[in-house]
Amino acid sequence: MIPARPWPGCRTPLGATWDGTGTNFAVHSSTADGVELCLFEDGGGEVRIPLAERSGYVWHGYLPGVGPGQRYGFRVRGPFAPEAGHRHNPNKLLLDPYARAICGEFRLHSSVFGSVPGRDGEAEPRDNAPYVPRSVVVHDDFDWQGDRPPDISWSDTVIYEMHVKGFTARHPDIPAHLRGTYAGLAHPAAIEHLLALGVTAVELLPVHHFVSEPHLLRRGLSNYWGYNSVGFFAPHAAYSSSGFRGQQVAEFREMVRALHDAGLEVLLDVVYNHTGEGDERGPTLAFRGLDNAGYYRLDPAAPARYRDYAGTGSTLDLQQPHVLQLIMDSLRYWVQDMHVDGFRFDLTPALARGPSAVDPRAAFLQVLQQDPVLSKVKLVAEPWDIGEGGYQLGRFPAPWAEWNDRFRDTARDAWRGYAAGVRELAYRLSGSSDLFDAAGRRPWSSVNFVTAHDGFTLHDLTAYDAKHNEANGESNRDGHGHNRSWNCGVEGDTTEPAVLTLRRRQARNLVATLLLSSGVPMLTMGDEVRRSQRGNNNAYCQDSELSWQPWQVGPDAVALREFTARLVRLRREHPVFRQRSFFLGREDLTWFGASGSEVTELQWFDADQATLGMFLHGSGIRAPDRQGAPVVDDSFLVVLHLGPADIAFQLPGAPWAVAYDVVLDTAAEEPGPGATLDAGALIGLTARSVVVLRAHPQP
Repeated sequence: MIPARPWPGCRTPLGATWDGTGTNFAVHSSTADGVELCLFEDGGGEVRIPLAERSGYVWHGYLPGVGPGQRYGFRVRGPFAPEAGHRHNPNKLLLDPYARAICGEFRLHSSVFGSVPGRDGEAEPRDNAPYVPRSVVVHDDFDWQGDRPPDISWSDTVIYEMHVKGFTARHPDIPAHLRGTYAGLAHPAAIEHLLALGVTAVELLPVHHFVSEPHLLRRGLSNYWGYNSVGFFAPHAAYSSSGFRGQQVAEFREMVRALHDAGLEVLLDVVYNHTGEGDERGPTLAFRGLDNAGYYRLDPAAPARYRDYAGTGSTLDLQQPHVLQLIMDSLRYWVQDMHVDGFRFDLTPALARGPSAVDPRAAFLQVLQQDPVLSKVKLVAEPWDIGEGGYQLGRFPAPWAEWNDRFRDTARDAWRGYAAGVRELAYRLSGSSDLFDAAGRRPWSSVNFVTAHDGFTLHDLTAYDAKHNEANGESNRDGHGHNRSWNCGVEGDTTEPAVLTLRRRQARNLVATLLLSSGVPMLTMGDEVRRSQRGNNNAYCQDSELSWQPWQVGPDAVALREFTARLVRLRREHPVFRQRSFFLGREDLTWFGASGSEVTELQWFDADQATLGMFLHGSGIRAPDRQGAPVVDDSFLVVLHLGPADIAFQLPGAPWAVAYDVVLDTAAEEPGPGATLDAGALIGLTARSVVVLRAHPQP
């Protein structure tokens, strides 16, 4: 029996907190005139209970007898005055920003909008409850069975960026009812693939509960990637195999526990820069109806409009203390209660802006850096947004790492023949010291990648010159037009043997460049098995086999998977490829040209240089390992030949080596150990290829 009037309850913690006999509800709104708690019965009825208690800007109340599984929401009375920044509308059921679970679908209907479409100054009068999700009361009780996060240093990390649903959606060895779910990712068959590949961390595309944008729903599509969050504490319900009334929370934890048991870290791609409500034409689902001016950045000259630094219509305002608190509480919840090991922040500069410009001393950065919980986990910035001055690569403080798109662009240009010399490539191979060699930063500050969820897959990077996004329903206008790709002579599918051979070699070249460079490598789901999106470079709305991981693959895919795993293993076994400090110079790193001599100053600036040898001194690893012992490794010579014709490369002699073992050559279809060659000998380099050699030191 639900009481008609709640007890006063407490202003903290925010959200719905069950104590074993009842639930405390608390929600923030600085502009509301009144807040109603709405409880939903299993038969479909709605009970509205006013929250009469207000402490500061927090409305709260306690209901005895209300417990886990209870669906709820809020309705808020207050001014509807878009011209002043206020958009309260009590006809709209609102999600709790602190909800631990969310159930129910967001369905497109005109009532989900807070104002009448086309007439922004007029409140939409109908009840949206039949078409929007509900918050769920959750009991945070889970047996972690002694779960402990893997202790993996940044230097030893290899990231695998993946999609929870897409990875297992068609895995034949996972039961059908588990495919595409948290439980599916926790299945031994899924984990087996990750362990065989050798990665140390999975980076999950957004798992905060999200909704699809109205423009996608109108076209019969949905948001697949998930960069449209409405619940910063709630695991996305559609990825649950066990239920949606809180079961998704336990299932997510079981997934984390299983991945930790396998030695894998769990990183989350988090989207705190905007919400699924979009701009003023978007739906009213939570924040807009609770306190529009208190949550979003508004245009000071026209408060009915939003400032947009994310390209999504609006931006959350982290200058507001309660918004900053929301995000910090969310992050701590995922670390402390859900045991995740770190975060990749989407469009991070949008979180660090002052009134307009990016502020290196922004409250978000300072609070995160001093937080006793969050300062100890892995933090990765996507160091750009779409606003003025938004490109901030290399400017984040320690202990941040950053997505390095300069690595991506340089590697792509190098192998498609647009390198203009080898100087830029040398910087990327050696840890991008030109970008990250600042106080407190290390080579692992650079998260290196050739592909990511956004853009071409590795296969398509070698098979398409142009994007082919027609399936997205936007007449191929969406997606980036400058892909730095090369189709090797034929656009798309072909049976031409020479083209296919070159494409396979190009894929090996790009993987080798990524995994043999200093920094933290990030692989993208499916690249290791030549996953193709048929030229779609913006598959955010393609929840289909176009985006899902293929498991029934041919011999070419198997060969690339084994090649990738071999390179990951080579990196793991040899710390010379996992430098903890930037190179000092000749004693730990030497660069060679094709003649076997060290690269001269003139050659560094020669746009026609197409061959580069990188000699990594195994005795020159400066930083000690984590136990404090000195590190001595084999020395390696990595030769990258970017040119379109075969050449000969002279192997450097004394004092670098007396002989060399060929470890791998990407020109071979099954690159394996080769011959032992004397120093000074000539080694043939196939056009566009990488050769890795282990040096025999002088006695």
